[in-house]
Amino acid sequence: MSLTIGRVPPKAWPPTADLFNKLMFSSLRTRLTLWYVGFLALVIVIFGFAAYTFTIRSLDRDLNERLEEMARNFAADVRAEAEEEGSSSHDRVIAQSIGESAFRDYKYAVVSETRPFTASTTDFDVTTVVPKGSIYRNVNVGNAQFRVYETTLELGEDRYRLLVLHPLSELIGLENNLLGLFLAAAVTALILAGIGAYFLVRRSLAPVIDMSRQAESINATNLNERLTVKNEADEVGRLGLVINALLARLDASFEQQRRFMADASHELRTPLAIVRGESEVAISKGDRTTADYRSSLATVHDESLRLTKIVEDLFTLARADAGQFRATFAPVYLDEIVADAIRSIGVLARQKNILIKFSSAGEMPADGDESLLRRLFLNLLDNAVKYNRDGGTVDIESKIADGKYLFTITDGGRGIPQDQQAQIFDRFYRVDKARSRDDDTQTSGAGLGLAIARWIAELHNATISLASSDRNGSTFLVSFERAKS
Repeated sequence: MSLTIGRVPPKAWPPTADLFNKLMFSSLRTRLTLWYVGFLALVIVIFGFAAYTFTIRSLDRDLNERLEEMARNFAADVRAEAEEEGSSSHDRVIAQSIGESAFRDYKYAVVSETRPFTASTTDFDVTTVVPKGSIYRNVNVGNAQFRVYETTLELGEDRYRLLVLHPLSELIGLENNLLGLFLAAAVTALILAGIGAYFLVRRSLAPVIDMSRQAESINATNLNERLTVKNEADEVGRLGLVINALLARLDASFEQQRRFMADASHELRTPLAIVRGESEVAISKGDRTTADYRSSLATVHDESLRLTKIVEDLFTLARADAGQFRATFAPVYLDEIVADAIRSIGVLARQKNILIKFSSAGEMPADGDESLLRRLFLNLLDNAVKYNRDGGTVDIESKIADGKYLFTITDGGRGIPQDQQAQIFDRFYRVDKARSRDDDTQTSGAGLGLAIARWIAELHNATISLASSDRNGSTFLVSFERAKS
């Protein structure tokens, strides 16, 4: 075994780039400020470059115009002197004019093109420094730089090169000062803009920070709380409204799940208690007759069937809520599905001496899942029979109207109280006092049939509703879109 003692390996520390990103770019305020400053910097660079370029070109153009003007004035003076002196003294006139041109920032040079003659106020040989043939040119002489303007001077038959020179030290200094001024102004503007942008972004995002703090305190125990929205018209306010709507849906979903679990536990507890009680009685008594055992087993069997039905309904709704139920749509005839459901419910109807009447409007082709549609009508018919009076009737009528298939199922039961009609499609909801018979386990359901029927209807783009209910019975209406021919 070896032991290494030394400094912490580099990999134990976060990379510099990652650390910088975490510190600088983890905050939205910082990122927005940097984006703002970066965009402003780009604008300033573009504007500053354009302004600097325009200013420099203007100064260059002004200098060129002044050099050209000085050359014109010099040429005009030389021509005037030459006319007075005669053609034999051109060189002397030029030399005299060069000597009189004592401008501080301008230097002159005249070079003959027909004979060796040069007159100049410069302290260097312009013929070796300035190439012939250029109008405007920058030339370097030692540590100095000059702008040169060249033109042609003709005096009679004599032809000369006229050069006017101006040192560029002042222009270069002005350009440097101008560049420094632009840079200083840009840096100052960016610093001030960055500070202002940070506080502006911070103020703008303050409602978001407040909402995030409120959202952090909301959990499953206080989903009824909502975020404070100060201005519903702006983007942050609309975000708060969306979050509040989401919280409302979560609250409703949690409440539904809590109610679902409580109701499911309650519904499962009763049959399980009966099964347990019957089994304990059957086991505890050794002198029971065969008839007693058969009675207990019959009770256990009935309650197991009820448990199976509740578990199947719960499983169906759970799969539907999770979006895992896959319906198989195919061409079907709704009238045939209703007739088949009536035949299936006939056994229960005959036990209670209930007459089922079906008035059909003919064939009703549609597209749907046959097994689910059959279950929808079975659930409605099951309720109509179970909660009917002995010897009563169930009237089923189908018709086609307004491009829809309409089915009405009317029973002769006791009806549903007005204040409870809006809740009959909720899961595990039963109007026990008005409709169920607590002493008859065959008619006491778990309150899932209408919830499943509504889910099947929505799956088929159909609607199911309670059309009417009073002491003479209840009428349910199911409406399907008519198939396009």
